[in-house]
Amino acid sequence: MTRVSRQLARLNSGAAVLRPHVIWASLIRSAFSVLAVLLLVLTLGSTAWAQTQDTSSSAYQDWQKTALRAEGAIDSGLASSAAFEVLRRDLVTYRQGFQSARSENASRIATLEGQISALGSAPQEGSSEPADIAALRLALNQQLNQLKVPRIVADEAFNRANGLIGEIDKIIRDRRTKSLLERGPSPLNPDYWPASVEAVITTGLALWHETSAQARNDATVQQTANDLPGLLVLLLLGGVLILRGRPWARAMGVWLRRFGAQGTGVWSFVVSLLQVILPLLGVIILTAAIELTGTLGVRGSLLIEHLPGWAFILLTFHWLGEQLFAVRRGRVLVDVQDGKRGQARLMLDLLGVILILQDLQSQLGLLENISDETNAVLTFPLIVTAALVLLRLNRIGLRQSAQGTDGDEEGETAIAAGANRFVSVIRKAAYLLCFAAPPLAAIGYVNAAEAMIYPAISTLLLLSGVAVLQRFLGDLYGWISGRDQTVQDSLFSVAVGFMLALLSLPVLALIWGARIADLTELWSKFLGGFQIGEARISPSAFLSFVVIFGIGYGLTRLIQGSLRNSLLPKTKIDPGGQNAIVSGLGYVGVFAAAVVAISMAGLDLSSLAIVAGALSVGIGFGLQTIVSNFVSGIILLVERPISKGDWIEVGGLMGYVRDISVRSTRIETFDRSDVIVPNSDLISGTVTNYTRGNTVGRVIVPVGVAYGTDPRRVEAILNEIARAHPMVLMNPAPSVIFQGFGADSLDFEIRAILRDVNWVLSVKSDLNYEIAARFAAEEIEIPFAQRDLWIRNPEALRPTAASTAPNPTEQGHTAGLATAPAPVRPDLNDLQQEAETDAEGDGDADR
Repeated sequence: MTRVSRQLARLNSGAAVLRPHVIWASLIRSAFSVLAVLLLVLTLGSTAWAQTQDTSSSAYQDWQKTALRAEGAIDSGLASSAAFEVLRRDLVTYRQGFQSARSENASRIATLEGQISALGSAPQEGSSEPADIAALRLALNQQLNQLKVPRIVADEAFNRANGLIGEIDKIIRDRRTKSLLERGPSPLNPDYWPASVEAVITTGLALWHETSAQARNDATVQQTANDLPGLLVLLLLGGVLILRGRPWARAMGVWLRRFGAQGTGVWSFVVSLLQVILPLLGVIILTAAIELTGTLGVRGSLLIEHLPGWAFILLTFHWLGEQLFAVRRGRVLVDVQDGKRGQARLMLDLLGVILILQDLQSQLGLLENISDETNAVLTFPLIVTAALVLLRLNRIGLRQSAQGTDGDEEGETAIAAGANRFVSVIRKAAYLLCFAAPPLAAIGYVNAAEAMIYPAISTLLLLSGVAVLQRFLGDLYGWISGRDQTVQDSLFSVAVGFMLALLSLPVLALIWGARIADLTELWSKFLGGFQIGEARISPSAFLSFVVIFGIGYGLTRLIQGSLRNSLLPKTKIDPGGQNAIVSGLGYVGVFAAAVVAISMAGLDLSSLAIVAGALSVGIGFGLQTIVSNFVSGIILLVERPISKGDWIEVGGLMGYVRDISVRSTRIETFDRSDVIVPNSDLISGTVTNYTRGNTVGRVIVPVGVAYGTDPRRVEAILNEIARAHPMVLMNPAPSVIFQGFGADSLDFEIRAILRDVNWVLSVKSDLNYEIAARFAAEEIEIPFAQRDLWIRNPEALRPTAASTAPNPTEQGHTAGLATAPAPVRPDLNDLQQEAETDAEGDGDADR
């Protein structure tokens, strides 16, 4: 047997002994479990399984013994839960080794399978193949079978270990469920009260007598005298830290504020932590000094070990009260009524004291093995007190919410508002538990009541700590970034809160009864991933995909940037072609990075091809528009009928092409607004490209002169004006066209080819300015439309006699006053008819 196998055998034989009462032994075994796994993997995954049968058989025999022992314990059901936990850890160690061995020699097996595949199909019955190929095929198959043996054995052992672990977990869960639902004696029965009081007195007297006897022991006195100087130093140091720790922490905060960050809350948080750490350190030193005296007996030593933990609970609850309800920079994390902040902090301190008393009672029960009746009587007052304290906290919140304004969060940060809402939900849940736990304990369900009330207190502690830590990290980031309080409403604060909430989930599960083994089992299943066809999706595969794809994507963007900024500008390729090359390279690079990442992650691309084929049917019907735009984008990048920077007109929309993607094209109009046009419209519709290939274009300027002007003179002037403009090309030369005789003028047009059609509006404006100036200098009239209106019967507009006669009824009122003839309003219809008749009859409108 080799040295490695002997070490593995010793580890396995040591793990086979169940010692649930020896805690340190289990911890040491857990520390060496990783080494055992590695050794087991090396043994099971060896490529020379058949040649080293003596080495592997020893490890496999140890596994068989452990498995048989676990099956016997499961069948009998007599082992304790602690023994089952130890046995489960051994099985988990073996299972991890088998899990690793399942993937051993995968590359070598794949190579052999490829070699066998290269030889072609095996000959059918009645046919033969060359002797050398047959011998080679036989040798390759033998090697392949030898390499597959460890994998087959590992698969069988893994499934067996996994099944045994599941059975053990079921037994432990059933026992815990039975314990929670088990009804014991009622604490309200007066018959149990004297025995409970007597048990407490007896435990206290036993502790006192044991400590007194130990203190009077000569050996203890001599040891104390020898260690007296060191004990005095420890007692003095511990007492000073307890009494002066908080003032020292505040003084240290004043010194730390010299480094900046004043008013950010960072140093206030650090000082608050020091106010917990320094007194706690003093308690630890005092505990060590008391243990060094040797005056404590067995009971006292077991209890004094828990003193630092109890001090930590009390200091932590007091610290949370200060952090949650103290006013800082005009704000509080959990808002309560001003007169109730001290009461709220007191309630939190009482919750810490209740947890300490509950743990003390549990330790006394372990020391004296008290009866169920005494345990129920001692537990009931603590449950009732905890329920009353939680109810009081809830009532403080109800009063505040009733007196506060609804929805008024002005001046309150998002983190404070979220903390208030979250704590409000916790209060409501605790409110229900406070009504349920005491009645359950009163009727005998003490375990169920404890499983409700104490986890509720611990949950309140955990969530409050998460809120405080989130605020501190926000303050720290605000100080570093210089954003101060604005960071509390930023994405950073939300992300930090989300991460802290995720990290608190395992702790929350442990508080509400989950076992560490349950969490590790979930984690192992999570790491194992899930199977899709022949491909296994695991976190490691996903992480490999993300890393490789990220590297490929980064390299693609780096190459694109180098081409866009360094290489392509030095070539003669137009900007549209450069954009097409860069965009096409980006699509190819991203696709290649995705393919390589999928392959390196261990996913089977053939399975993905089947899935893609199935999805293509749905894509053809539901996503046909998107696919059409995508294909159109590829056509635009390849054929380049339009390019980046072109001036185009499509669908009545005119502007410059700024970007071409696979789905759409962005056009910037002349009013500087961006319009997104689907690529299919550019392929299937009519598109006018004014700058395709070059920027040369034509401008047309219409001009009208009055009748009687010499047309040749006008032509010469317009030709001179067009040729004088610097943007007008001389080849072909500009031309002046006499369009004809208009209704009001002689119509001319200047037609010229410009060097850059993008300046067409500016050139047209310049030509119009020059035409107006030259025509004014040459006294050439630019006419405008005029009409003279002739009325055939103007007497119709004159007033009639009837209209000028005075009204008899008004004669008395208008006596002595001169009356003027009232104007007569003509009939517009008559005037229009007469004007049309004149126009038709004469046709001599004056222009």
